[in-house]
Amino acid sequence: MELKLINEQGQAASTLSASDALFGRDYNESLVHQVVVAYQANARSGNRKQKDREEVHHSTKKPFKQKGTGRARAGMTSSPLWRGGGRIFPNSPEENFSQKVNRKMYRAGIASILSQLAREERLVVVDNFAVEAPKTKLVAQKLKGMGMDSVLVITDGMDENLFLAARNLPNVLVLEAQHADPVSLVRFPRVLMTKGAVAKMEEMLA
Repeated sequence: MELKLINEQGQAASTLSASDALFGRDYNESLVHQVVVAYQANARSGNRKQKDREEVHHSTKKPFKQKGTGRARAGMTSSPLWRGGGRIFPNSPEENFSQKVNRKMYRAGIASILSQLAREERLVVVDNFAVEAPKTKLVAQKLKGMGMDSVLVITDGMDENLFLAARNLPNVLVLEAQHADPVSLVRFPRVLMTKGAVAKMEEMLA
């Protein structure tokens, strides 16, 4: 697979030969969906707590007599049928949201996303992407010169200046190759990778 290699002006300079196993795979929509949903589910942290009928603080006294009132019979006001009663199936922080995806499937899903990005020419490669100082303005100017606004930047190693400079830009995310995830890859309209990042991802996934 030939990937487009661009210069700092965003113009095509040459091409880079990349692994077909990583960038030339057929797009498997169902697999990508499964991998993305599992990744998001595994990132969930249970932070909602509701009370069931045992936990709500209500009297256990029968609210009215069983017969003769014309109303439906009731045993206690903590019933889920009553306003202020406990929930039947309450949300709990201990709830397990995790979904298992085999390593082989996860890697195939990442490769499928990268291949589709390359086919749609939404993925481009640069020799290197760095800034001299941790200043947001430098990254913004660099990306503007390349004609990019909302972009995921994948590098072979974390440049602290680049990371600090880019984190104030709401539509820019910088990740190391080993931390590239399926949600970030499908979220951004453009993906910018360094040559070193391409080599590292081929080593990890191909």
